[in-house]
Amino acid sequence: MTNQSRSGVTSLRIDREALPPEETKTATFGMGCFWGPEARFGATEGVVRTRVGYAGGTTPEPTYHALGDHTEVVQVEYDPSILTYADLLAVFWAGHRPRTPAPKRQYRSVILVDGETQRAAAERSRAACADQDQGSVETTIEPLETFHRAEAYHQKYELRSTPVVGDAIVERYGEHLLDSTAAARLNGYLGGHGDSERRDALLAALDLPAAIRSELRRRI
Repeated sequence: MTNQSRSGVTSLRIDREALPPEETKTATFGMGCFWGPEARFGATEGVVRTRVGYAGGTTPEPTYHALGDHTEVVQVEYDPSILTYADLLAVFWAGHRPRTPAPKRQYRSVILVDGETQRAAAERSRAACADQDQGSVETTIEPLETFHRAEAYHQKYELRSTPVVGDAIVERYGEHLLDSTAAARLNGYLGGHGDSERRDALLAALDLPAAIRSELRRRI
């Protein structure tokens, strides 16, 4: 089945889920401030939905201003018939500087794995990354224990922080924003990522006022 038919580009509403969670798989990564990675993954075809949060620590109920020993992470739900975990690992390595020590634990490079299959793939990819330049890699691989969703204002940051557009979309779609494939794509496109042809198709198909679509085109 083609990606267009699975993701519903020709009829996608921003408040409609492309695939229910039981048909997706999930990957979790820490790669610095989570705003940029969410945009990068959101623009990737085959990604169904994205969210940012805190993981990798033991502090109960972390918040942005009381993070404790957690790390900022992006969690990605993806369609395994289109995208593989190895594909996401490639985006992970290309999307930050894994050889540069993080200034603090909040921004460290980490792959949080769910099960031995993900762990094995992550370890292979880390070894391959280290071999490329024969240098050390700061990235750690750890089991994902608990994912704590970050505050609403951190979710889809590029989209939310776009004047006029962000306010209109948040007001109109509210709680559906986090689970929307279209919102993930828009957030990615506004972050400077993605394919221009697919971007134009999505903008033409969105159930949004013409003025908002025009402003999106201008800013993208």
